[in-house]
Amino acid sequence: MKKHITIIILFVCLTIQSQKKELNVYSFEEVEILHQQNPKPMVVFIYTDWCKFCYAMKKNTFENKEVIEILNKSFYFIKLNAEEKKDITFLNKTFKYKPTGINTGIHQLANELASIKNRISYPTTILMNSKLEIELQKNGYINNKKLKSIINKYIKSIQKKTYN
Repeated sequence: MKKHITIIILFVCLTIQSQKKELNVYSFEEVEILHQQNPKPMVVFIYTDWCKFCYAMKKNTFENKEVIEILNKSFYFIKLNAEEKKDITFLNKTFKYKPTGINTGIHQLANELASIKNRISYPTTILMNSKLEIELQKNGYINNKKLKSIINKYIKSIQKKTYN
């Protein structure tokens, strides 16, 4: 009897785990190639490893099944660690990590995308249109309800422009 219960519990756990949707996360290089074949808007999430609000967004907002569904369907999603040390080539330009002190620095691409009035804060979420132009820069923690609202408003505005 215990064996049957254990097997049932294991089966239920595996079924639940297999139904969990994964967020499709791309690199800038991948998006550039995919974008040529299928232009879509992008959501770029700029974070650091030490930022507690960034961690909370990764664990709460970006693991919400409705957010995952919307992002996977209508956007290319990119996560960029602002302290990434490897070069990133995007739109025929190579962006590099720039040290700002001992063990500190910022990646040029993060600085370019996330700077608002020459200041950067973490996390910053950027929405870029299908022409790869910045439509929205939002810094700070965004919960899943707010992100869904922002994204759905943007999708509706695109549809409105398409039909007019």
